[in-house]
Amino acid sequence: MEPPHKTTVQRVSFYMMLALITVAFSLLLLPFYTAVLWAIILAIVFHPVQLFLVRRLNGREGLAALLSVLMCVCLVIIPLVIILASIAQESSSLYRQVSSEEFDLRGRIDSIISALPSFIERWTPIQLGSFPDLRDKFSQAIMQTGQSMAGRVVNIGETTLSFVVGAGVLMYLLFFLFRDGEKLVASITAAMPLSEDHTTKLLEKFTSVVNATVRGNIIIAMIQGTIGGVTFWMLGIEAALLWGVVMTFCSMLPAVGAAIVWGPAALFFMFTGAWLKALVLVLVGVLVIGLIDNLLRPPLVGKNAKLPDYVVLISTVGGMALFGLNGFIIGPLIAAFFISAWSLFAREPDL
Repeated sequence: MEPPHKTTVQRVSFYMMLALITVAFSLLLLPFYTAVLWAIILAIVFHPVQLFLVRRLNGREGLAALLSVLMCVCLVIIPLVIILASIAQESSSLYRQVSSEEFDLRGRIDSIISALPSFIERWTPIQLGSFPDLRDKFSQAIMQTGQSMAGRVVNIGETTLSFVVGAGVLMYLLFFLFRDGEKLVASITAAMPLSEDHTTKLLEKFTSVVNATVRGNIIIAMIQGTIGGVTFWMLGIEAALLWGVVMTFCSMLPAVGAAIVWGPAALFFMFTGAWLKALVLVLVGVLVIGLIDNLLRPPLVGKNAKLPDYVVLISTVGGMALFGLNGFIIGPLIAAFFISAWSLFAREPDL
């Protein structure tokens, strides 16, 4: 029989080795973490489709996984590539206009101020027409912000190779997640240092939050952004696709929404005398874009996976600050695990 201290040293050594190997393997995956993350997300979202195909194909999981991957390519990857290419083209055009003299922002601000009713200027403690320096600084700030945003989107074309490699890794991994996903989940459940019941609850929470975020937030935001972009295009607003994408991202944030984009556009039309365009934009924004969330979110998300709005807002913004665009998914996931883990500890402090 081995001495107790030797067993303890061996166990600690094994845990240290396990931690180091896990960190090393995570570093190997780090260059492709976006592809791995979205492969897991797509595997969860399309899991019901995979189960349906397995039943229809008499248990041939490999063929069903291949068909599921092809469906993800047709419904997600190809449309994403087309949208990114279109955004890059529109952003390049907008960047050239902002950088040239063709875009006279100060002149447009002056025209808006001159179109304001006289009572607004009387009620305003600051005389809007008496601060040319302030208008110049405001114009410069908007120009610099627009150039920075457009310049960042233009860089999409420079990352084509990494995008292709990442897409290849995503599809390759996605096939095996579809085919062997249930076995992998069983292995993770067995390896977790928690009881089977607790591990199952955490994995269910992970799955529900992914479905809620993708189906509830992203799909609804895409519908709202699409309607807003089409409306902008019909009203003759330049870079309508780009503004539609901006509305999509804004729609994912509680208390922000797409109104932060179409609202100023409606005010611009109103101040420049285009009352019909302003009315159309307000009606579409309030009666269509504004009501979609209330109509679609309950059937798509349900009540079990819904996080408080303030948690979603803070975790999404914080996730974007740390992880970029992937923070839309990672932020709420971390918040959901935080709430679930502490709720579990509160119910069973001796866990």
